[in-house]
Amino acid sequence: MIDHVSVGVTNMARAKTFYDAALAPLGMAPIFPVEISGQLVGIGYGQGAQPAFWAQLPLNGQPASQGNGAHIALRAAKRADVDAFYLAALAQGGIEDGAPGLRTEYHPNYYAAFVRDPDGNKIEAVCHGPE
Repeated sequence: MIDHVSVGVTNMARAKTFYDAALAPLGMAPIFPVEISGQLVGIGYGQGAQPAFWAQLPLNGQPASQGNGAHIALRAAKRADVDAFYLAALAQGGIEDGAPGLRTEYHPNYYAAFVRDPDGNKIEAVCHGPE
């Protein structure tokens, strides 16, 4: 199951204005801003409490471009499934892009791992439940 999709942007203020307007007719609203050190670095959009679409600055600090900032997150039922995804991806030539662990800046139980596939696409597995 797809949990959410993210796109990389170069200017959060401009992206927020654009996506606030473009997604409103689809019933999506900005529901989850993420700030790091007082700076807006991402915003999640959705129809309920769980964001399904994100606009964000690439976390590696590099400019947003095709392949940098965009990713697909796949929902995992258990944290052990996130770990297994990560190990299997690396065993098949994937590139580590964020080891399994908690990302509490999103919420207290956000447990995820990130890999790049052999073509450079960023894939995440995420579990939202407690251990």
